[in-house]
Amino acid sequence: MLLLLSRQVSLSLVRQVTPRNLILLSKPVSLTLRASTLSIRHCRLSVNATSQHLVTMPERRPFVRLPTDVYPVNYGLCLKPDLIDFTFEGKLEAVVEVTQGTNQIVMNCADIDIITASFAPEGGEEINATGFNYQNEDEKVTLSFPSALQKGRGMLKIDFVGELNDKMKGFYRSKYATPSGEIRYAAVTQFEATDARRAFPCWDEPAIKATFDITLIVPKDRVALSNMNVIDRKPYPEDDSLVEVKFATTPIMSTYLVAFVIGEYDFVESQSSDGVTVRVYTPVGKAEQGKFALEVATKTLPFYKDYFSVPYPLPKIDLIAIADFAAGAMENWGLVTYRETALLIDPKNSCASSRQWVALVVGHELAHQWFGNLVTMEWWTHLWLNEGFASWIEYLCVDHCFPEYDIWTQFVSADYTRALDLDALDNSHPIEVNVGHPSEVDEIFDAISYSKGASVIRMLHNYIGDEDFRKGMNAYLLKFQHKNASTEDLWDCLEQASGKPIAAVMNSWTKQMGFPIIVVDQEQQGGDRVLKISQRKFCASGPHNGEDCPSWMVPISICTSEDPSCSKIKVLLDQPESTVTIPNLGPDKWVKINPGTVGFYRIQYSSGMLESLLPGIRDLTLLPVDRLGLQNDLFSLSRAGMISTVEVLKLMEAFVNEPNYTVWSDLSCNLGVLSSLLSYTEFHEEIQEFIRDLFTPIGLKLGWDSKPGEGHLDALLRGLVLGKLGKAGHMATLDEARRRFKEHVEGKQILSADLRSPVYLTVLKHGDSSTLDTMLKLHKQADMQEEKNRIERVLGAISAPELIQKVLNFALSDEVRPQDTVSVIGGVAGSSKHGRKAAWKFVKDNWEELHNRYQGGFLISRLIKLTVDGFAIDKMAAEVKSFFESHHAPAAERTVQQCCENILLNAAWLKRDADDIHQYLLQRKVPPV
Repeated sequence: MLLLLSRQVSLSLVRQVTPRNLILLSKPVSLTLRASTLSIRHCRLSVNATSQHLVTMPERRPFVRLPTDVYPVNYGLCLKPDLIDFTFEGKLEAVVEVTQGTNQIVMNCADIDIITASFAPEGGEEINATGFNYQNEDEKVTLSFPSALQKGRGMLKIDFVGELNDKMKGFYRSKYATPSGEIRYAAVTQFEATDARRAFPCWDEPAIKATFDITLIVPKDRVALSNMNVIDRKPYPEDDSLVEVKFATTPIMSTYLVAFVIGEYDFVESQSSDGVTVRVYTPVGKAEQGKFALEVATKTLPFYKDYFSVPYPLPKIDLIAIADFAAGAMENWGLVTYRETALLIDPKNSCASSRQWVALVVGHELAHQWFGNLVTMEWWTHLWLNEGFASWIEYLCVDHCFPEYDIWTQFVSADYTRALDLDALDNSHPIEVNVGHPSEVDEIFDAISYSKGASVIRMLHNYIGDEDFRKGMNAYLLKFQHKNASTEDLWDCLEQASGKPIAAVMNSWTKQMGFPIIVVDQEQQGGDRVLKISQRKFCASGPHNGEDCPSWMVPISICTSEDPSCSKIKVLLDQPESTVTIPNLGPDKWVKINPGTVGFYRIQYSSGMLESLLPGIRDLTLLPVDRLGLQNDLFSLSRAGMISTVEVLKLMEAFVNEPNYTVWSDLSCNLGVLSSLLSYTEFHEEIQEFIRDLFTPIGLKLGWDSKPGEGHLDALLRGLVLGKLGKAGHMATLDEARRRFKEHVEGKQILSADLRSPVYLTVLKHGDSSTLDTMLKLHKQADMQEEKNRIERVLGAISAPELIQKVLNFALSDEVRPQDTVSVIGGVAGSSKHGRKAAWKFVKDNWEELHNRYQGGFLISRLIKLTVDGFAIDKMAAEVKSFFESHHAPAAERTVQQCCENILLNAAWLKRDADDIHQYLLQRKVPPV
């Protein structure tokens, strides 16, 4: 499953910065480290993390997995949904194995009413169940029988009814409009993690695999799809408006990967070079918009087949766009479901970032067809392996299909730095978390499982080398295909393939939370350079104090100015500290740790080492990913109080010649954080001026219109820079945005898709009620979900308090799809101090409706994070904590703790550095004498 973990940097949520006093830029930027940070505390280090126990979720109710005395071999499942009354009837005929005599069968079941149940042993009499005992809290049902079921095979029959709910989980209804505007509903599924039990009684645990024979009874004018291909379609004898559609038997698989869809769709079809039929299903009349995803999918399947040396195991794969969909996409085997915006691309009206997003999501979900579906995690504790792996390999796949995207540099900004930020909190969690009750599972679908998981797999791949990595992966998939595996099983296979201590290294990264900061100093000894390297835990609140410092086994690479793109030395730091000698390196050469920004750690250089690296930013001799990493590390150290934020502002001014989109994107995000923080001061306008100064040269260079020979990254950079300048109030940008917006609205000159977000954002930020009304009209007229979402994400930029309220009310209206309400409210909270306050009040006032709508899913966590994470006043942390103590949101407990911690960190940062930042921003405007 792919979540929307802010991976697309929405223009509405980032703010801005800029250098003005260009005379400064030719001088060396000196960074002085705060003295306190260089005295390394020698703590007792527990070098081996394997002995550490997994951290468990907050104490909840005791949880027991299903008994093993009866297990399914094959599910014969027939479902008949009613698309008018939103109910469904079901018949289950399951072949089960009784492993020891028992007079009861315990299964998972939620929101389903069982009408009758019986059991017939092979060759024996049918026995009717005499009681159904529902344990609603544990989502289980116990079927009681009058006599013991004997050991051996038998047939379990259950007739049941259920509701096609509107909660975007289980078997649910999804609202859409026909081309003529009539509102209709499709019946669709979302079972991961624990919601197959809402569609049929089952053994809903990933390790209890079985085969499935699925039949759907549906209106004859509707499309019916499931995991496998259709093998029979015939009229339904009891009602000639219905047909009975039977699908081929699936391979042995987990319940969370079962899927069915009944609705109205068009499709485009192709065959991959290895003979798999690929279809992309789109809303009626939009088949054209499925072509890009079809092209990506047909390239991707052979890529994975070749990478894993294992063929795709099913005869077909369908990718389908679902109107109401909570996640980004879901990897159901052979029938992958997507949000419309994660699958559909209109050649005229889709922007470059949407194309890239679709390519990544398709790459992610198709990787799961092997890693997750063919070999499945034994229990949710190992979810990270599923998601971390897919979140890593999606980039490998996109890099193969679209090398022009420079996607690995973007990985560092989108996943790696985000994971570092979250994992520096005291309220982070290890990658591997013991989970029990279903309500705990949703909570681990977060940036640690996905982005940190992907980052440590990227580090592991680099440590092992591609050839041995692939060899180990192939062995793992072959050994465990159609079975279940744990993290340790993968480590064993990779260890055997590479001969390296994979388990020992990786356990230090997966079983304990956090990561190290690597502290580096150097000394020239004759012709050699001697580095002193040490590690300690990095905390968002500053250096780790305390007796027991955890430690990691850290793969460290080192490069020098002689060849910035190539590692000269690789070592494994398995001690608190170590020295490394680089032979034959003169004093005029610089040394860089972690080239390619692959190792999952922050770096703190001595002042001298840092000084020597700075020219590499200005003259671009450092790789883009390393320029980005250096800036991001320093920004993080400033937030932790280890260096002054002023030093980071000076460093940012050195990026004035920067050509790379991703480097600018990361700068932009960090300046957005700073701008948000400084909105709680009297000098918010000064930081806007800094932003304007920093982004003006690149803005002038790019201009408004694309030039011949430009590509994907130029389009992304132009949108980013113009949005940044517009939001910061750069007058020339604002005037041009207004002019182009007017022509767009009048139909004289339609804005290119790549310019819409920055233009919409700019005119709204500096707009009035008529601007907002025009934007809402554009939203209503938009035929494409991408355009609706684009508008929804920037509406919050409007400034007037009464208009902010109007946007918030709009978020809960029928005009906005339920899964998108979150980004409208988040856009309001992210755009100004007043917006954040209003959004928080709105969430509190409408809590019951919001919580009911997203019941326990990860969207509730996302809503909370987007709304309150940016506060920078101590008392707000107490207010947020107190609200959620009386309004429980079990799936978001950890998110609430993380938000409260972030609020306190923001407040401390502001107290510590606000005056210095203010002084710096004032003095940089004074002309030099």
